[in-house]
Amino acid sequence: MNRSLHRIRFMISIVLISGLLHTGTICAKSLSRRPPNFVIIFADDLGFQDLGCFGSPHIETPHLDRLAAQGRKITSFYAAPSCSPSRAALLTGCYPVRVGIPSVLGPGSKTGLNPDELTLAELLKKKGYRTAIYGKWHLGDSPVFMPLNHGFDDYFGLPYSNDMWPFHPTTDRFPDLPLIARNTIIELNPDQTLLTTRYTEKAIQFIDLQKENPFFLYLPHSMPHVPLFVSPKHQSSSSRGLYSDVIREIDWSVGQIMSALKRHGIENHTLVIFTSDNGPWLSYGNHAGSALPLREGKGTTFEGGVRVPCIMRWPDQIPAGTLCQDFASTMDLLPTLCRLANAPFPTDRIIDGKDIHHLMTMQRPHRNPEDFFLFFNSGELQAIRQGRWKLHLPHQYRSLKENPGRDGIPGVYVQNFIDTALFDLESDISEQHDISSDHLNIVLRLKTLAQQARKNLGDHITQIKGLQVRPPGTLPKNP
Repeated sequence: MNRSLHRIRFMISIVLISGLLHTGTICAKSLSRRPPNFVIIFADDLGFQDLGCFGSPHIETPHLDRLAAQGRKITSFYAAPSCSPSRAALLTGCYPVRVGIPSVLGPGSKTGLNPDELTLAELLKKKGYRTAIYGKWHLGDSPVFMPLNHGFDDYFGLPYSNDMWPFHPTTDRFPDLPLIARNTIIELNPDQTLLTTRYTEKAIQFIDLQKENPFFLYLPHSMPHVPLFVSPKHQSSSSRGLYSDVIREIDWSVGQIMSALKRHGIENHTLVIFTSDNGPWLSYGNHAGSALPLREGKGTTFEGGVRVPCIMRWPDQIPAGTLCQDFASTMDLLPTLCRLANAPFPTDRIIDGKDIHHLMTMQRPHRNPEDFFLFFNSGELQAIRQGRWKLHLPHQYRSLKENPGRDGIPGVYVQNFIDTALFDLESDISEQHDISSDHLNIVLRLKTLAQQARKNLGDHITQIKGLQVRPPGTLPKNP
């Protein structure tokens, strides 16, 4: 009798535990049958040294530090030197000049990301993914260019940079700043102290809703792009003032996203990537971040303008606490995530990014030594990297370190010029010592690659006709 009673109690316990597991998490068997989730968190103007795990002496980022400890830091991760081109590269897997977004777009732009482009969101949707973007878009603000026409199921955020509004300190040319939900303007000149929180809340709602489906969540924060704003709960929470308060809130947001994934039992089935769109806007002084030990910042093709912090976490796939020093870029995310999702890969167009899953997972320690990366700025090809070598081609650049501003008012730019210069990034990460005269064969090799790239992609002095470049989308003449 007692034995039968114990058996009944045991069976009831099993049923209850199974029910609790089912309501609180997704069972391992169902997860194994579906592709992984992807979360890309994209900060705006975050400097290379602005995270604790990337050496910041002033800013504490416990959630991002934990993400790095549980995943892999990529310390030579490249983006474009400004906002719109960087976003175009991430979503299309192409150099921005190839898809017609060589420079920053403003409000009311007649051009934008061509609706005929295939974005990462569109390719993942073909595999059954739910897709959403909460944050800054900046690839054209006309409805034809907006996220719902580029593969995203949901959108909430700003169509361009948060400084493009009537309260800009140096110009009055901007219209009211719209906050958009899907394709509808719901507010004008919204309270920016709430933006990071509102984006995060939308992201968590999306995770809660889509926990049983494969999903792609793109969270491009408006911060720490100037003007800086932080919610009351994080105001004066750090020692470096407003800028570090803003980073602390972004770090809090990462913690909230990770808690939501854990709550639903899907954190181990989700690849989380954190990075930035370009380096810090140094001309804003104490309202800008730090790219040290790199040279210069946003708006230049020196390392400080294009090398950004990158963390990737995916338990059981990416070894915890590891470091990748080989270079990679935002363009590489599209082919890599498509491979991991077994999503269809476009064969009717050139995709410049490379599949880097072997770098992420350490299946192979290095990328193909023949791979190279081109550095464009406002459509001009200014530099090229292959392996440890980076060659700057002759170009003008504006120094962002001279006469920095303060309290949100920009400083004065200084125009400089760099002639052909070769740097060994393994021994000279700060690009201080030109060694071109000692390595003429390397200079010639990289110049040849650059010339071939100009024939393929062009630059600001090359005619588009005949090149393998896809034009930007344009508004209809009679909309």
